[in-house]
Amino acid sequence: MRLSLRAVAIAYVFLLVAWPVSLVVQNTFEDGLGPMLEALEDPLVINSLRLTAIVAGSAVVINLVFGVGMSLLLVRYEFPGKRALSALIDVPLSVSPVVVGLALLLVYGGRNGWFGPTLESAGIQMVYAVPAMVMATAFVALPLVIREVVPVLQEIGDEQEQAARSLGANGRQTFWRITLPSIKWAVVYGVVLSLARSLGEYGAVKVVSGSIVGKTQTATLVVEQKYQNFEQSTAYSVAFLLAFAAVVCIVVVSLLRPKEELS
Repeated sequence: MRLSLRAVAIAYVFLLVAWPVSLVVQNTFEDGLGPMLEALEDPLVINSLRLTAIVAGSAVVINLVFGVGMSLLLVRYEFPGKRALSALIDVPLSVSPVVVGLALLLVYGGRNGWFGPTLESAGIQMVYAVPAMVMATAFVALPLVIREVVPVLQEIGDEQEQAARSLGANGRQTFWRITLPSIKWAVVYGVVLSLARSLGEYGAVKVVSGSIVGKTQTATLVVEQKYQNFEQSTAYSVAFLLAFAAVVCIVVVSLLRPKEELS
């Protein structure tokens, strides 16, 4: 029975994940490194990679700050609506990214959005620009930091924090010297997962960016455009770079975390 379950699990992961990803790698390097080097000289690709780094990096920083703060709020404090807030955090996991993009358009759209016209009259363009792309990316990756940090905070309890406060430490000292060292690997793992998710975000970003060529196209949007324009080698090369970055992040953290747990 155990062997059968193991075989089914391996076959499932292989057919659903390993095989399709390996085909991307195979097609990327089918003609050697030439197509990859040509892709990296394409101004459109270079701009999309730069924009992807800006959007993903900004979203990760936002989710890091608010993710840790909301985790502390959920675990260390009792307040009305706590369960509702915890449930809302998981909404990005169940709602389609396209819906997220449309929702942001309704709020920040320049013509009919709730705040869009006011912001644009003040010279701040949200939709079809980087700010809305960052917001959409941060939205879809929001739960990843929180769902890594909350279980660790619950497990370590607050005895050490109470002891530090009883000895005269203020809130900032308690956080930096007691709380953060205890949850640092959960934070790192959540950040890496958030980064991997942010690099590959497509649906929400496409809706709010407008996919303007050379301006608001991230790497995932360029993959789609190049593939539809029969520039498959460039599309495979950019797709490989995105997958490679995500896999490297997860592998590095997976190798580091056991060392921390054993120390």
